[in-house]
Formats: sequence, C-alpha cells, structure tokens
Amino acid sequence: MRDAVVKLTGLDISVIVVFVILLFGVAYWASFVKKRKQGESMFLAGKTLGWFSIGLTMWGTNVGPSMLIANASSGFEGGITAGNFSWYAFPFIFLLAFVFAPRYLTAGVSTVPEFMGNRFGRKTRSYIAWYSIATIVISWLGLTLFSGGVFMAQILGLPMWLCIVILVAVSAAFAIAGGLRAIAYTNVFQMLLLIGVSALLTAMAIYKVGGLSAIAEKTPSEYWNLFKPMSDVDFPWLAIVLGYPVMGVWFWCTDQSMVQSTLGAKDLRQGQLGANFTAWLKLLDIPLFILPGVLCFILTPNLTSSTDAYLNLVKAVFPAGLIGLVVVVMVAALVSTIGSALNSLSAVFTMDIYAKRIKADAQQGDFNRVGRVVTLLGAALSVFLAIAITQIQGLSFFNIFQSVLGFIAPPMSAAFLLSVFWRKTTTRAINLTLTAGTVFSMCTGILYYTGVMLTGVHFLLISFGIFVALSVAIILISLLIPEAAGQKANAEVTFSAKIKKPGKAVLVPWVILIAVMAAMYIIFNGH
Repeated sequence: MRDAVVKLTGLDISVIVVFVILLFGVAYWASFVKKRKQGESMFLAGKTLGWFSIGLTMWGTNVGPSMLIANASSGFEGGITAGNFSWYAFPFIFLLAFVFAPRYLTAGVSTVPEFMGNRFGRKTRSYIAWYSIATIVISWLGLTLFSGGVFMAQILGLPMWLCIVILVAVSAAFAIAGGLRAIAYTNVFQMLLLIGVSALLTAMAIYKVGGLSAIAEKTPSEYWNLFKPMSDVDFPWLAIVLGYPVMGVWFWCTDQSMVQSTLGAKDLRQGQLGANFTAWLKLLDIPLFILPGVLCFILTPNLTSSTDAYLNLVKAVFPAGLIGLVVVVMVAALVSTIGSALNSLSAVFTMDIYAKRIKADAQQGDFNRVGRVVTLLGAALSVFLAIAITQIQGLSFFNIFQSVLGFIAPPMSAAFLLSVFWRKTTTRAINLTLTAGTVFSMCTGILYYTGVMLTGVHFLLISFGIFVALSVAIILISLLIPEAAGQKANAEVTFSAKIKKPGKAVLVPWVILIAVMAAMYIIFNGH
C-alpha cells in the first residue's frame, strides 16, 4: 500500500462518513419515498425536473475530477487561459437552450439518437447510438474513473483498483435504484457542497497569500489574460476562437450525458432556464478550480509537478477535519459525473438499440429492467477500462483527453448543425458524415499524433478545418444527390413543428449573462 499524500485524522474520517450517510439518505428519499409517476422511466425522471436541478446536474456532470485537478494544474502553469474551456461555453449552452432543446422537447424524445432517427431514419439512429455508447464508456466512464482513482489513491493510500471499484459501485447504486431522478436530487446536494468547500479553499488560500493585491503582485501579468498570442504553444487565441466551438456544439448540444437532464425537464421553459443556470455556474469554474492553481504557484512555486497543485494547496491551507471535506468534494464530483454517464448509457442502449433492434414490443417495465442491467454491465466495463488506462505509462490525461475530443467532435457537430438549420440536408449526406467522416477525422488525429502530418499545427485548428470540410461535404452531397420522398416528408415535419417562443423570464437572464461574459472577456484581456 502506498503512503497517502495527505494524512487523514479521525475528524476527517468522521466528516466523510457523515457525508456518505447524508448522500445515501437523499438518494433513498428520491428513489423510494418521493412520490413517482405511474410507470415512470428511469431515464427522464418522469419529466419532472425544474431549472435548479437541471442546472446543477448539467454542471455536476461536467465537473469531474479532471476539473479540480487538471484545471488547478493549468492555473499553476499559466494562469487563467484554460478558463476559456469554461467561460467560452456560454454561446453553445445558449444554442442548446434556444435551438436544440426546443426541438428535442417538442419532439418528445428520450435520447439524442432518437431525435436524429425521427428525421433521417433507423440507420442514422443506430450510428449515433453506438457512437454515443462508445464515447460515454471511454471518456465519461473510463477516463473519469481513472483520474478519480488517481486522486483517491493518493489521498487515502489505498490501491487504485480498490478506489475505482468503490467509486463506480456507489455511482451505479444511484443510477440503478433511482435513475435520473435520484441522480438529479443527489446532484443538488453534492454540487452545493462542492461549491461551498471549493469557495472556502479559495478564500482561505487568498487570505494566506495576503489578499487580492498580493496575488496580482506575485504573479506574471500574462497569468490574467484569457487570450494568449499566436506564438503560445498550448493556447493560441485563434485556435480557441475557431476550434473550441466545434467541441462546444458537440459537447453541450448533442452529447447524451450533457443534455439528459434537459430532456427530463417539466417543460421547455424549465429546460431553457436550467441551461441558463448551467451557464451562470460555469462562471465559477475559474475562481473555484483554476485560481487555486495560481494560489499554489504563489505559495509553493518550486513544486516539481503541477498535477499536484490542488493537493498541495489543500495541505497548505486546510486544517484537520476540513481535509476530509476535500475527499467529500471529490467523491461528489465523481458520483455526479459517473452516475449521469451510466444513466445516459443505459438510456441510449435501451431506447435506441434494445427497443428498436431487439424487442420492438417492449413495455416501460422492460425498459427499466434492461436499463438497470445495462447500467450494471457498463459499470463493470468501466472498471476494467479505467484499470487498463493505469497501465499506460506517461499518460498526460487532461491534454490527451481534450485533443481526442477535438477529433471526435467535427462529424457530430457538422451533422447536427446542418440538420437543424438546413432543411435540405439529406440522409445520405448525414450517414456518410457519421461513418466515413468519423473515420477521416480519427485517422487525421492518429496521423497528427504520430507526427506523420500537420506537425506544429494546433489540434483545435485542425479540428476546425475538419469541421469545415465535412460541412461542405454535407452541403454538396445534399445538393447533388436527391433525397427520397419519405425523408423529405420527415424533414418538413421537423421544420414545421411549432416551437413556443421564449418569454421575458427566459430571455432576461440570458441577456444579463451575455453582458456579464462580454465584460469578463474585456477585463481579462487587458494585461
């Protein structure tokens, strides 16, 4: 057994035990005590979610262990520039609220593949379903469990495999017992706790450093610029401006794990307000997750590995008892992300594969039973995958993860954007993009990483170029090869569906948010 980086006291252990009891109490209440609709699906919480739980669930799904550890690492190395991956998300969350969510909810779909299947047919639905399953298992489950296992092994001194098994067992228990309803309610509790503890860590570190003026004096001025010059190797401004939108559309608008809670909204208004709340919560990412890395740079500038920045700040600032809260926060982030991913995995397989390919006459009870089995199998598979990742030596988790997403995203972003904005988009064009386009994008990524081609070009610029090429291909194929009559009719139904216009209660928070974000980008690009 390896020595723990942080020694836990009896008080720390007591804090962890109390949290686990409370967490299971909330999950039990949501799963078995709170009144449920007759025949309620485990995937959409009976369409009962309000804006508050939607916002916290979306944000919580996004806040995995890499958010705490890797963002602190990037803050230590270069300041707030990596915050673009959080603050620059708001235009694409806006796109979800006003373009995609209205269409998803008006169509009454349970999954994103189902929506595309309604427009382009069964084959398209299957393509997107299997694509979604693969990305959920690899990115949301395997990589998240790996990074969480690294942290828990360090802080608890337990074998990593045991940490991974414990984490996935707790997460799977919520997903199996209560589905999205239990996940949403526990997320409210967990994310409020995460915000409180993270804010306390930041505040105590600021006090120890000597206040905000001391932070400015003890850090390079370029640490406070969101945009870096084109000469910057990691974050050139043009790569972020052009390349991140490709990832942003896929991640925030089409990824099942992210939009699942929106699909479970009471109505469109709650879904749009929930998306807005998520965008406001993303404002917290820099002060809660990146600023701690900057504070660690001031307190321990000679740290040999930036990946230890978060834990070193915890050791430098928190007394006994409060360190137990850090374990609590990490468990909360992991349970939120993994639980949501398992629920999305079971939803996609059950509704898009089982119901359409295996048992067409299945009833709601069948869906729930199959969903629970798939959740269990997905949990087991993710454990083996996470343990396998631990055998890869020299893996830079965060950087590789972000760049892999850059090559996964272009086909999905191009297909979905043209599907909702251009009624002439054809089934053949979409299917070729989802198959041949995906192969082209991934092969380009492989050649890029092996140094065969495009060396020296930032991966986000390559991602943007692939997106443009695939979009042009969709347009040309759609214009040159006519669509079948049946698919034309489906397109007309999609575009003629009446979507309720948003009222002031929805528009005003978005207008205020846009103004605030514009101000933030002006303020943090003047150094």
